[in-house]
Amino acid sequence: MKIKFTKMSGAGNDFVVIDNRERVITDGSALAKTICDRRWGVGADGLLLVEKSDKATYKMMYYNADGSYGGMCGNGGRCIAYFTVAAGIAPRDHSLEALDYLYKAHVNEAVVTLHMKDPKNLKLNFMLPVDSKKIKAHYVDTGAPHVVIPIENVNKRKPSLESLNVYKLGEKIRYHKKFLPAGTNVNFIELTAANQLKMRTYERGVESETLACGTGSVASAIMGNLLYHLEPPITIIARSGSLLTVDFKRSGKQFSDISLSGPAAITFTGEFAA
Repeated sequence: MKIKFTKMSGAGNDFVVIDNRERVITDGSALAKTICDRRWGVGADGLLLVEKSDKATYKMMYYNADGSYGGMCGNGGRCIAYFTVAAGIAPRDHSLEALDYLYKAHVNEAVVTLHMKDPKNLKLNFMLPVDSKKIKAHYVDTGAPHVVIPIENVNKRKPSLESLNVYKLGEKIRYHKKFLPAGTNVNFIELTAANQLKMRTYERGVESETLACGTGSVASAIMGNLLYHLEPPITIIARSGSLLTVDFKRSGKQFSDISLSGPAAITFTGEFAA
């Protein structure tokens, strides 16, 4: 069977997107492992399936590259919004369903804004034992679980996000016993300018560093506000060099009206023999 696909990039996060409204694909997990393989498949951080919804314009089904069901992905949501508008499936302003939640999207040329869930389970300033060290970390669920660690908490003498081994340290925290059984995504941040952070992410399900992370950008912006008193909108510089903008309202430690904006693009289309 040949499956038509579209390859997309959302600020460096890359996805394979497929219109599955006719339910041709019945096992998204198996297809994700095959099609997302960077040596034997198309190659991507994850697979996005457009499916029918009785609650929204369409339903987004997201699978990580390892085949696990990812549920929500911020940059994936922005990419699928762009794809559905380009394909004539949705208008520029529409809603999409993911994990029984309705997200609102706005597509303005190559810039896509996705209105996100209010964060939950905010935890600040806990010590995380890693090897022989204890690292001060922070946690928040922004639709996906995220640990956020300022780079100065990793190396106080020479804080450098650029030189950090994100894969090595990120993997240890991702599988840390504190976050079992589901694990967590891990973001390392560096304050670079007023209302601006650099971010690098070890992404659960991809099991490596990714060039961007949407829900991670939201988590990092929230921590930027709490730790560095940055005011929204906050700019996140992804590993790809692309800029993502996170806006929100805050009352005490409650965050609401969160939006994630940034570039989304179709890189190529093709057919995959499944």
